[in-house]
Order: sequence, then structure tokens, then C-alpha cells
Amino acid sequence: MARVPDRALHATSTTERGSFCTARCACGWRGPARRARSQARTDAERHASEAGDGPRPEHPVE
Repeated sequence: MARVPDRALHATSTTERGSFCTARCACGWRGPARRARSQARTDAERHASEAGDGPRPEHPVE
């Protein structure tokens, strides 16, 4: 049986501080500060998708 990652542990959100937006996760992960909200959301989506099985070589961790 395949193990499905617990998505509740990886609930992501974005926060803004000045002109920067940062993605954060309930697990403690935090992405880099971005000027583009869309890029911060992409960081969060990438983290949530990779959280269960670790980083993938084709998607380097920033």
C-alpha cells in the first residue's frame, strides 16, 4: 500500500511584508522572499507536492 503524505502537516500560505511575499508551511518550511506573489505561491505549491517524497533532482530546492 502506498503511503500518502499527510497534507494537513503541509498547509501552505503566503505572507506579505513591504513589497515582498513569502510562502510558509505549517511544518516550519519557509520559502525565499519574492517580489511576485505568483512566484511565492509557486514555491508553496512545489513544497507541498514534494513534501511527502523529498526533493526531486529535476526540481532543485532554492
